[in-house]
Formats: sequence, C-alpha cells, structure tokens
Amino acid sequence: MSELNLKPTLDEEKQQELMAKYDREFSYRKLSGVLGKLAFIIAIAWSLWQIYTAGFGLKPPTIQRGVHVGFALVLIFLLYPFRKNDKSNKVKWYDYLMIGASILVVGYHVVNFEDLLFRAGAYTQTDMIISIIAVILVIDATRRVAGPVLVTVSGAFLLYAFFGNYVPGYFSHAGYSLQRITTYAWISTESILGIPIMVSATFIFLFLLFATYLKMTGIGDWLTDLALALAGHTTGGPAKAAIVASASQGTISGSSVANTVGTGSVTIPLMKSIGYRSEFAGAVEAAASTGGQLMPPVMGAAAFIMTEFTDLPYVTIALAAAIPAILYFTGIFIMVHLEAKKNGLEGIPKAKLPKAKKLLKEKWFLSIPIFVIVGLLVKGYTPMYAALFGIISTILIGFINSFVDKEQTFGFKELIQGLEEGAKSALPVVMACASAGIIVGVVTLTGLGIKLSHGIVLLSGGNLYLTMFLTMIASIILGMGMPTTANYIVQATIAAPALIKIGVPVIAAHLFVFYFGIVADITPPVALAAFAGSGIAGANPFKTGVEASKIAIAAYLVPYIFATSPVLVLVNANIPRVSLALGTALIGMFGIAGGVSGYFITFSKAWERIILFLAILKPVQ
Repeated sequence: MSELNLKPTLDEEKQQELMAKYDREFSYRKLSGVLGKLAFIIAIAWSLWQIYTAGFGLKPPTIQRGVHVGFALVLIFLLYPFRKNDKSNKVKWYDYLMIGASILVVGYHVVNFEDLLFRAGAYTQTDMIISIIAVILVIDATRRVAGPVLVTVSGAFLLYAFFGNYVPGYFSHAGYSLQRITTYAWISTESILGIPIMVSATFIFLFLLFATYLKMTGIGDWLTDLALALAGHTTGGPAKAAIVASASQGTISGSSVANTVGTGSVTIPLMKSIGYRSEFAGAVEAAASTGGQLMPPVMGAAAFIMTEFTDLPYVTIALAAAIPAILYFTGIFIMVHLEAKKNGLEGIPKAKLPKAKKLLKEKWFLSIPIFVIVGLLVKGYTPMYAALFGIISTILIGFINSFVDKEQTFGFKELIQGLEEGAKSALPVVMACASAGIIVGVVTLTGLGIKLSHGIVLLSGGNLYLTMFLTMIASIILGMGMPTTANYIVQATIAAPALIKIGVPVIAAHLFVFYFGIVADITPPVALAAFAGSGIAGANPFKTGVEASKIAIAAYLVPYIFATSPVLVLVNANIPRVSLALGTALIGMFGIAGGVSGYFITFSKAWERIILFLAILKPVQ
C-alpha cells in the first residue's frame, strides 16, 4: 500500500492569499524593483539590529524602543496600502511623507535623548509637535496592519484624556492639555514606548524570528508528520493528528490564522477524506490552531508581556498555563473522538502513514531548538537570551537537515530570507503593542484603570461568577477585532485588576483574560481562524465558526475552572490537590463533550445529556 501524500494542498501563494483574506496583517504589497530591495534591506537591518542588541547589550530604553518602533513604521508605510482593497502594489506619495515623518520622530528621540531625559515634564512646543506627529503615525500604521477596531479604541481613550471634564459622573476627570497627552504618549516611557513595546523590542521579536526559522528549516513539517504517525491510525485519526500538530506548531506562532492555514492545508483534506463533514474538518483545525497560543513552553507573544504585568518569571507563567492547556486540548480531543464514533469514522491505515520510529531515528535532531529554548528558560535565563540561542540552534539544525535531507534546502539564501520574513511577521505585534500602549498610558494618566476595575466589581455586586462573565464578554468582543496581544494588554490593565480585587489570584486573573482574548478567533460572528479553515475545507464560514466554538467548548469553561480552583494554575499546589483538581476537571471535560455532541458511549437521550452537562457544575476548590 502506497504511503500517503502529506504535501500541502495549497501552495505558498494560495496560503498567502487565504491568510490575507482573513487576517489583515498578511495583506501587504508585493514590491519589486528598487522599492522591493529597499524593503528587503530595511527588514534585514531591523532583524540584525535586534540580534545585535540582544547579544551585545541593549541600548537605553527610549532608544531601544524608539528605533524598534521606527523600523516598524517605515516598513508598514512601505508595505501596507492606505486602503486594504488597494491592490496596485504601488507606494503612494503620501506614504513617502509618512516614511519621512517616521524617521523624523524617531531621529528626534535618538538625537535629543539626553535633553529629553533631563527636561522630563517640562516639554517644549517642538516636543509637542513631534509627539502629535508620532501619535498620528502610530495610529495610522496600526489601522493599516491590524484594522480599525484597535485604532477606534485607542482613539476613544485619547479623546477621554482630553475631554474628561465633559464626561459626567463616575468617570469624570479634570482633563489634560494637548501637550500633556501627546508628550506623555510619545516621549515618556509610560505609553507608546512603555512596557508592551519594551517586551516587543527585547524578546518578542526574537521569538517571532525563531518561529520563522523553525518553519523554514522543515521542523514544522516534521512535527506535522510525527503527529500523523502517532495519531493518524486511531479512530478519527486525521483530526487527532491535526490537534497534536497544531498544538506543537501553535506554541511557536502567535497567529491563529497562520497556524490554521499552515497545518490545515495538510490536515483538513485528510479529515475530509475519511468522512468528516467540511465544516467540522475546518473547525477542528481552527480550534486546535487557536489553542496553540495557550500551549507552553513558548505560547503567544502576549504571554511574554504577562511577565511584566504580573512581575512573575516566564517559567512560572508557562508552568501555570500547562494544566489549563492540557484541559483545552483534551476537550477538543474528546469532541473529535466522539464525533468519529458517532459517525463511524476510522483512521488512516498505518501502511499509508509515516513511521514514527523512522522519523525519530532519522530526524530526532530537529527537536533540539525546542529543547534549547525550554532548557534555558527552566534554568532561569531571560527569554531574550533563550530566544537568541534558540535562533542560533535552529539555523545550525537547518544546515544539518539540508545536508541530511536533500529535499530540504537551507543555505545562505534562506538564512537571509528568514531575517526578512521574521521582521515582517513582527509588524502587527509591534503596532498592537504601540497602540495598546496608548490605552495603557491614558489609563495610568487619568486613573481610569482603578475606576473601571472598581466599577466592574460594583456592577457585579462583588459576585465572582458575574465578574468573570462580564470580563469574558469584554475580552471576546475586543478579541473579535483586535490582535491577541493588544486585547490582553487592555484587559490586563482594566479587567484583570477587578478579578484580583474579588480574590482571584494574580496569575489566574491574567490567564483568564488571556484565554478569552484568544478564543475570540473561533467565536462567531467574527471567527477569523474558523473562516480561514472554512476556506481550505470549502465550507460555510459561519457554520464552521459555530462548529469550532462547539469543539472548543472547553476553552470557554477552563478559565472559570482555574479561576475558582487556582490549584490548577499551581497556586498553593501540591501533588494530591493538583491530582484531585485535574481528575475532576477531566471528568467535567468528558461530561461537557458528551453533552454537546449528543454521544457518549452511545447516542444520548435528552435527560442523559442533561446529566452529562451537570458534571461540570462543581469545581474543586
């Protein structure tokens, strides 16, 4: 029996088109000629700058962060059109003005670094003009790369800072001058150049570069093949393999849509081939790929920012996230298993699948970069240091793999191309951090954060479950139009303090808002990852979104479980308590999966489904 063809059904160009359709960050110009070379050089220079400063020492904060934002602004105005539907691939005259202005505002920061430091708070009219230009540039760049929602929210916060004296009642404040607001936004290190950009300028960029090289060196494909080898022959095997592959690849990529398209071009056709409905096949991949951002050791970019907001080491956050991630993927795994049982779907014959022993024997070394990252983080090295050596090890493994496997090409050309692609992948994250920084700055400047968190508690009457419900709704709504990173920053500033105030531990509160910001990508009506999956599956986008939210029902329950049973995020944990909490939570996962699917050991009657739903009601304290 011949071995299964595991090549993606979509070529790279088709994947790019699909990602651009459902995710604005991939909708950029295809430049050629002089401008194409210019964008190429700038992207490489940016990556080299980040690697250099990571290896030989960071620059003073405002210079390190300002240059980081400057590179992003110049590239965005080169690559992203003013209007999303502009397919001309031509840089317009006003784009050149924006590029010049970007160089001006960043250059002003660098040249006048010491003067700005010494006159903090006593800024000049020139400082104000430069700051106004910078704020406009950041807002427009964010709109181009991330869409209008984040811009609308950050713009509303700026208006609130300026017109606060006209706001009636509880949220009123004295209002601030244009000079105070704009200079605080750009020149201080509390807003655009605040904590989110600090994290982006130090190690988020490096992890994105690391993820780029993992894909280019064939490690991502190897993980997909290994997942199919391990799970492809079981009941509903391709769907289970999709879960394993997406979890392993998603942990190194912060984009649910990119994860869905990358692994889904292989797994979705396989799922359909054994009888899964098109909507279900697209939904499985979307749910699994979205959950990849929740999976340690790396998780999404927002997890790194969490280290600054919580003042906890990254290893602590990764360990705390491990059990909830296991519950999330267990829930999806159970759902696809029951769907397969309900419809009599079998796996793929082993003879057609890759051999796990062969993959491990011949390509075991491809796992080394991931072990390098994990090992350094566990030993207490900074994420920046771990990412830097992760990149170096991946490049070395790439050269070795191209020597061992003649079908896998990785040479100097690919090395340089990785620097370019890594820089491009960072653009939406940088702008999300910058615009979210504006929001954080206004919240800090006006004291709005304290008022909002107190207001949420008042509105809920101090009830834990109502507070969590209101926070969940806010996170999902924001997540439907905002990148995960920006959504987390906003909610960490506003909603997480409300949860903490009513007794939820810090790590549980922050993971709570983190989770719901992520699952927005599979929550209708705007379920971008599910829409991307539907494009590959040839399915109805909305129906695929509904299926994805049903498959990932655990994602909507897990945060409630660990917020009320914080032992699951290793708060006051010991082995007996964790074992009991995990065991009862898994029973709950089985119950909710059986209740939603209408099938457990056999087809369930209505009253049996009610009993299955009741299994989730009482978490272990």
